Amino acid sequence: MNTNATLPPEWDLSDLYALGENDPSLKGDMELGVSLAKNFSGRFRGFWSNPELTGEQVSAVFQEYQQLQEKIDRPLIFAMLYHSALTTDSGRGKLLAKSRESHSKASQELLFFELEWIQLEEERAGHILGFPETAPFVHWLEHRRVFRVHTLTEAEEKILERKQLSGRAAFRRLFDETLGTLKFQIEGTPAELSLQGALSKLYDPNRDQRRLAAEGITKTLESHSRQLGFILNTLVHDHLDDCALRNYPASDMPRNLSNQVSGELVRLVMETVESRHDLVCRYYKLKANLLGLDKLYDYDRYAPLKGETGTMEWDQARELVVGAYGDFHPEAGRIVSLFFEKSWIDAVPRPGKRSGAFCSSGLASVHPYTLMTYTGRMRDVSTLAHELGHGLHQYLARDRGYLQADAPLVLAETASVFGEMLVHQKILDQTTDPKAKLLLLAGKIEDSFATVFRQIVLTRFEHEVHNARKETGEVSVQDLGNLWMKANQSMFGDSLELNPGYGSWWSYIGHFVHSPFYCYAYAFGELLVLALYAKYLDQGKPFAAAYFEFLAAGGSKSPEKLLNKLGIDWNKAEFWQGGLKLLEKHLETMESLAASIKPETSNS
Repeated sequence: MNTNATLPPEWDLSDLYALGENDPSLKGDMELGVSLAKNFSGRFRGFWSNPELTGEQVSAVFQEYQQLQEKIDRPLIFAMLYHSALTTDSGRGKLLAKSRESHSKASQELLFFELEWIQLEEERAGHILGFPETAPFVHWLEHRRVFRVHTLTEAEEKILERKQLSGRAAFRRLFDETLGTLKFQIEGTPAELSLQGALSKLYDPNRDQRRLAAEGITKTLESHSRQLGFILNTLVHDHLDDCALRNYPASDMPRNLSNQVSGELVRLVMETVESRHDLVCRYYKLKANLLGLDKLYDYDRYAPLKGETGTMEWDQARELVVGAYGDFHPEAGRIVSLFFEKSWIDAVPRPGKRSGAFCSSGLASVHPYTLMTYTGRMRDVSTLAHELGHGLHQYLARDRGYLQADAPLVLAETASVFGEMLVHQKILDQTTDPKAKLLLLAGKIEDSFATVFRQIVLTRFEHEVHNARKETGEVSVQDLGNLWMKANQSMFGDSLELNPGYGSWWSYIGHFVHSPFYCYAYAFGELLVLALYAKYLDQGKPFAAAYFEFLAAGGSKSPEKLLNKLGIDWNKAEFWQGGLKLLEKHLETMESLAASIKPETSNS
């Protein structure tokens, strides 16, 4: 653990296993999980069909099942976190593979429990759902039955579970390790960089440096595009096969059902967002004017405006983020502080570290863990606030139990984006200079566009790839690039030109590999937050109490019911349009401020 408070920390995983990878209980838990799962299977096959079943028995067995799931997940969660911190370490990779094998064996033994519940006749299931003792976990039971027509026999499910180890799980690990070992040579930079290090160069104030960074990234990605394209094609094919076996008519349907949203609602949000690409064009034309450039290219997207604050030390970021959460609610500040005090964050830059950022909900009996790479950029501060929003959400929902703690993805991004908003507003409130306010607005608008418009672009690209793979077979690297360019250029219109080399940049997006059709959840989260934050400004402290109740509910109720309690009806186009109108107001304010500021001649 890093004891220097001025440097980004490494996380401490000892709350999972006190002695880390050498902890004897790690291996013991793998073996015990399989044994306990077999024992559970031997005792409770046919449990749901027992005509004399009581509510007390249902509650007791459900709690045992929930605790057992946590028990068998513990080694795998540790191994995944441990591997994410250094994907190039063969020992960590071996541990991850071993933990997945034992987890798969235990999971196969437990498949019967949910399958028998899912296949239960409606009348019998309704009787069980009516027990008063079932109330705390009734939503979990109800939601499982949504997948009734998409579930195979136990024997078939066991085969699919077992084949994951040499199938999708193996290809996902290959993707992570490939990205973790890539080296990027940027002209003028003496040392080779990791992907995260190379991407950070796109924020350089010098245009030539940004261009060279983009060229270096493109060169490396293109040299590995066949391998990364094969990985993506394989996983898309696997997903389509799974959909065919389970009778899903659309490839995004499994994600939508898991998220507890209809395909119609997702289409409504996507089309509503895409109808306002004019906002993106307006912003980047304004940015070109402020930068003093006649034309923007893809490597100019993140160019800092003159006077923009470039970096922030880790201690400053910690104070800012904890303070912003604490201003909202003292308990929020206290919980977020725990991540720093107890080293639940891994933020140190490290070659071989998994790219991107995430917050793992971990175990309900322990706490979440957060991974990111902190390089001091202001965007890193936003990422820190974002991931700690996830952490706050997951920490508060632990009391719902392991199976109901996690909210569906369409709500899972709400707390994270809300946290970003709190930090942004705290900085804005402390700023009096008009140009400084303009710079802050620019940063927030870009973040919002990345969270709303770009994530819908990613989702649209993903739809096109899955459709192409289904209709014509393996999608070539060239065709992947064409689909990527088309989806991205539609967002920018004539405000920014994408260089041909940008066509290979689909290849490092981990969500396509790890979580198909995940990305639209970010747009849901951002637009929901705009509505929630408006309520917070209107209601003040009373809103905080209702918001905490919302977060603490985790996944124990449907997203629609939880939002209805906050006065939100997300089935109306007007709701989503309202969020976009708030973004337009931010843009109008920025345009007004910019009108009084002399443009830069150039930042090259």
